Amino acid sequence: MKNYKAAVEARDLCGSICFVVTRATCSVICSTMSPPTAAAHHLPACMLAGVADHHGDRFDMREVPVETPGPGQVLVKIVTSGVCHTDVHAVDGDWPAPTKLPLIPGHEGAGIIVAVGPDVSSTIAAVGDRVGIPWLHSSCGTCEHCLSGHENLCPKQDNTGYSVDGCFAQYTLAPAAHVAKIPDAVSFEQAAPILCAGVTTYSGIKATEARPGQFLTVIGAAGGLGHLAVQFGVAMGLRVLALDCGEDKLKFCTDTLGAEAAFEAMDPEVAAHVTKATNGGSHGVLCLAPSIGAFKSAVGLCRRGGTIVMVGLPKGDMPLNIFDVVIRGITVRGSIVGTRKDLAEALDFAAQGKVNCHVDVHPFKELNQMFDDLRSGKVLGRIVLNVSGD
Repeated sequence: MKNYKAAVEARDLCGSICFVVTRATCSVICSTMSPPTAAAHHLPACMLAGVADHHGDRFDMREVPVETPGPGQVLVKIVTSGVCHTDVHAVDGDWPAPTKLPLIPGHEGAGIIVAVGPDVSSTIAAVGDRVGIPWLHSSCGTCEHCLSGHENLCPKQDNTGYSVDGCFAQYTLAPAAHVAKIPDAVSFEQAAPILCAGVTTYSGIKATEARPGQFLTVIGAAGGLGHLAVQFGVAMGLRVLALDCGEDKLKFCTDTLGAEAAFEAMDPEVAAHVTKATNGGSHGVLCLAPSIGAFKSAVGLCRRGGTIVMVGLPKGDMPLNIFDVVIRGITVRGSIVGTRKDLAEALDFAAQGKVNCHVDVHPFKELNQMFDDLRSGKVLGRIVLNVSGD
């Protein structure tokens, strides 16, 4: 009966295991193409979710129905969910792109697949898989951007926690083809921030086209995105310079994150310091700070022929010295999150222990307080919610 007990425990955990018991033996039969009904009777009818009914509202923490996965979908039991500044913009409704309402935000959900819909191959996703639900909820797969490996630019994409409901909930639906497999070596707490902050900075560094041994300057290096960018840069063989405000943050960048040097971002002579330290400026400059001033300073930090990549989204227009950009052959480009391949690579860096997210874990019930802290600038590193309560 020892095997029978193990089968029951496994069934209760992932809600998808069918088992047959005789007086002489016990066997566990797992479906490789589980219909949602195979797991539905193990799932609750309702779940707790953080719902924004109107822009600017505080979250209403309430019970909502648990949905059944349709064709091509999986249902994920959320264990942890990261909290991002994008979620604040979604709730406040202050970006040009409209959100759905009512809305369950959250696009850094990590958990376990508990049910799969029809037409989901077990080679793509299966019950029991450890997965993450990222910002890129889905893409069309047929446009020029999708076909050329730039699905993050798909004009028909849906975004988790923005155009579709997200991960501030105990269960979340997602397209099976777009969930990310989380390596066993990466905890759910560590995985959650990689699903947005991690892949965003990793993809942004790739967009600078800086090669191993060359210089990368990260503006906003001690923040939620920046502290990951510094680590990715170092892991990719780049010589990383960090810019931020305050001696404690600069020390954090060099002593903990591995930056080669760190400079006060508000210092009027910061461009001169970077130029001297790099013997001509950085090959790549990554703008993460949501500040027009930070973006304006980027040209002065950049080497001739270098690339500035814009990731942060401050309100307003970016002032550029056109003469400097043209004469010095500087490239300026934007970078939005990343592709599924980028995300898999970013998670692999974490699995190798080369990137460590500095997270502050809180109970799910503190969601409103976490948003208050984000708005007031009290957060260092990344907030992660313990949704499952385990």
